[in-house]
Formats: sequence, C-alpha cells, structure tokens
Amino acid sequence: MAVSISENDGDDDFEESHEINVTPFIDVMLVLLIIFMVAAPLSTVDLPIDLPTSSATPQKKPDKPTYVSIKPDLTLAIGENAVKRTDLVNSLDAVPDMSRDKYVFLRADRMVPYGELMGVMELLRTGGYTHVKLVTLEGVPGTPAALQAEPAKP
Repeated sequence: MAVSISENDGDDDFEESHEINVTPFIDVMLVLLIIFMVAAPLSTVDLPIDLPTSSATPQKKPDKPTYVSIKPDLTLAIGENAVKRTDLVNSLDAVPDMSRDKYVFLRADRMVPYGELMGVMELLRTGGYTHVKLVTLEGVPGTPAALQAEPAKP
C-alpha cells in the first residue's frame, strides 16, 4: 500500500523556492570570526625593538594604547608610523581618541642611550603629554633586572 504526500500524484517537478540559503554565509562568517579572533592579539606594534626586562608586576594595558617607539637608529615612531622628532607632538595630537590625559607608552630599544630617552620624554612633557609609561619585557620576579639583561658569559 502506497501513500501520497502531495495532491498532484502525476507531477514529479518541484516548485521553485525563492528563499536564500544562508547556511554557507554563516559558515564563512564563523571562519572569518575565528581568523580575526586569532589575529587581533597579534596585531599590536610590530617594530623590532629589543626591550629591557623588569621584575615589576605587570599593569593592566588599556584597550587602545598609544605607543611611541625609539628604534635602535634613534628614529621615532607612533605605533608603526615613523615620525620626525620635530613632528612628534603634532603627530600625537592627530591620533584619533588621543588626549593629553591619556597615557603614552614609551618603548625604547635596549641600545638607545639614556640621554635620547630623556630627550623624547622632554619633548612629550613640553608638548603637554605628562602621563608617560615606560614599556619593558616581563622578567623573573625576585631577580634584579641588571642580572637578567646580560646573559652569563662562559
């Protein structure tokens, strides 16, 4: 005994469906979401700077920090964009969501002389940016930073 599902027993054609299949779209969006979730933490500042270490307890980083970097060749950069020393304050003023009340994170290579670091800090201070934090690598707690900076010589 057979059962008929539709009223038209002799018609084997299906009706056209005018709906969009969103399943592939959702699959692509989920893959893109995963890619961006993995890539977002890696997209911080990519300038090759050899930072010194510190045994201080790390502090919470803000959502969108503004990094000023001093490279080993003593050139300056805001984020990844190179700037001239004379244009540092004007370039910081042009950064979106940047105000003089927010912290500026200063990164300097280990080989940068202390006088150059202080010169950049003086430029920031005279420009009105008095909230400056120095960026270092995390060291081993309880070990002096001077011992961590230099590897043991045989």
